Amino acid sequence: MTSLPSSPVYPLYPAGSVGGPVPDRQHPRVLSIAGSDPSGGAGIQADLKSIAAHGGYGMAAITALTAQNTLGVSAVHVPPVEFLRQQLDAISSDIEIDAVKIGMLGDASVIHEVRSWLEDVRPAVVVLDPVMVATSGDRLLRETAESALRSLLPLADLVTPNLPELAMLLGEPEALDWATALDQGKRLAADCGTTVLVKGGHLAGTECPDALVNTSGLLRQDVIEVAGPRVDTRNSHGTGCSLSSALATVQARRGDWEASLREVKPWLLQALSAADGLEVGRGSGPIHHFHHLEPTLDPAGQSGEFAARLWAEATPELDGIYGLAFIQGLQSGGLPEPEFNYYLAQDAIYLNGYSRVLARAGALAPTEEEQLFWAKASQTCLEVESELHRNWLSTRPATTQTGPVTKSYVDHLLATSASGSYAVLLAAILPCYWLYAEVGRQLHAAYVDAGAPGDHPYADWLKTYADEEFAAATRKAIDLTDAAALRASAQEREAMVEAFAHSCRYETAFFDAPRLYA
Repeated sequence: MTSLPSSPVYPLYPAGSVGGPVPDRQHPRVLSIAGSDPSGGAGIQADLKSIAAHGGYGMAAITALTAQNTLGVSAVHVPPVEFLRQQLDAISSDIEIDAVKIGMLGDASVIHEVRSWLEDVRPAVVVLDPVMVATSGDRLLRETAESALRSLLPLADLVTPNLPELAMLLGEPEALDWATALDQGKRLAADCGTTVLVKGGHLAGTECPDALVNTSGLLRQDVIEVAGPRVDTRNSHGTGCSLSSALATVQARRGDWEASLREVKPWLLQALSAADGLEVGRGSGPIHHFHHLEPTLDPAGQSGEFAARLWAEATPELDGIYGLAFIQGLQSGGLPEPEFNYYLAQDAIYLNGYSRVLARAGALAPTEEEQLFWAKASQTCLEVESELHRNWLSTRPATTQTGPVTKSYVDHLLATSASGSYAVLLAAILPCYWLYAEVGRQLHAAYVDAGAPGDHPYADWLKTYADEEFAAATRKAIDLTDAAALRASAQEREAMVEAFAHSCRYETAFFDAPRLYA
């Protein structure tokens, strides 16, 4: 059974920070061994940006020179392999290397030289991105070098193929569904004795999962899946390079592949979401590596800075929530049904009051877009969310009395809405989105990681937590709160923090109330 995290990362809005605890090695020294992309979107150029975005010090040994842009690769030149070894020796003889990311290798002679260097130096972290075919379809590894590349896999701590590359490494057709992809990942992991990251980016659908796979006991379980939405953009050039170099950097800090993936994946999602704003090239443009440093019109700070401050307020409450018997019981399925019934009954009462507060936010909103967003949220509370509660409770006994925690929480929100401050009201509203989304995401992930047992008494409820529409609404609510903070006075921003923290404490108390009052 998956254990819930004691220190959750910043999953839905990593602007201003890529999350995670302060590392032992604050600035990992990361070497990228890869090809060069003169257009800047992939290869060495993407690696160095990705390493820097995660606080690392990037270095590079170039294996190949390419003539490419966002439309494709037109030529590849592989310099003499002796010069590659001179680059590698020059770096490792002077600088301690915390992690190595290996990308495009080009031909067998380059692979053999890199293998020889790895055996001599033995870096602590090695991530191998087996670059064989570009997203454009251009082959970046000679067919005669494929067997040499397979011999390199056991020297890597993590291998990150895309689905076509995974199939090529196994000599099989490309997986067309997630189950087949995971099966291929398990067999490759067993063959090479290392951890494989199976990536769902080439599959169809609205979801884009990733999974760490290791069959030799190095992970807490053979398959650790991390869900995520698919980002609708054509600008994904360099995604694989950026992901693998980011993982190498974060792993040098964290020393835990699951924690590293859970930190890097939200950053990559935002990098893809912000990619269209770069406007680079006429084809598949690059991702936005430094989206979290995007400037704003506000001279006082950066977009996302206030959201990061609020997240710091939320983290201790999340730690407390994950430790509650109610949450642990809901995760395992051992929660007594009367406690769950009490929780749902109180949540139904709460949502009735919360819908009124959301409607008030719509009335105070300064733009039509925001008015429509909060009006829809209010309607959803009454029609969709409440219906889920009614369906469950219609055949089960539960109190209709308003509990003390429910009353206090709703009273707090109503009092805040009466203050007339749109910004402060959004801050008070936000925890019900943000904390609920994060707790729900973790509960659903734990349920999936446990094999989605069919006899779990709350299985249907846990499945509702995977709703990407709610995750998108949460991201929107965070954005609107952050934007409101940019317009607010210093005094009003402090009131926002106070209202947000107050609501966070009520969220914790709400999850604990069934233990006290059911």
